[in-house]
Amino acid sequence: MMKDLKKFSIPFVGLKEGNHAFEYQIDNTFFEAFKYEEFNNADVKISIAIEKKSTFLKLNFKAKGFVNVLCDVSLEPYNQKINTNLPLLVKYGEEFNDENEEVLILPYNAFEVDVSQYIYEMIVLAVPSRRVHPQVKDGTLETEATKKLKELEITEEKTADNADPRWDKLKNLITEKKK
Repeated sequence: MMKDLKKFSIPFVGLKEGNHAFEYQIDNTFFEAFKYEEFNNADVKISIAIEKKSTFLKLNFKAKGFVNVLCDVSLEPYNQKINTNLPLLVKYGEEFNDENEEVLILPYNAFEVDVSQYIYEMIVLAVPSRRVHPQVKDGTLETEATKKLKELEITEEKTADNADPRWDKLKNLITEKKK
């Protein structure tokens, strides 16, 4: 795993003060290194802008692309767009500390920063917790699952046909109370 992610360690010791840019192309092999199997496919471009100062580094991650996931409603695969960014401040201290999600503290003797975990979390968190195919949202997806959902959908006509007359008096109470 670590061998696969070695290219995500940015050696900052040799960088001059000022602005620098790094780019990565993320695919499924990246997520396999983390043993993350939620994506069928991934194609995300990562751009990292680094501003190096004498006492800190300022990193700004940008992710743009897609991950292919299964729809929670239809179970059909679709491409979920990814377009997000993540700022990170890297400071130096006595020991490594990544407890604060916005500030990373590296030991004084560190010479590189591993950005793989930040890329991983940024992409995974950019995917909505409820994944819905765009064609399910606009009603144009035709699959067995969506046909069955439409068939089982509760409409006013179905509820009126199956209405129990004993409830009619209760319904009247609600409408009378509003008057």
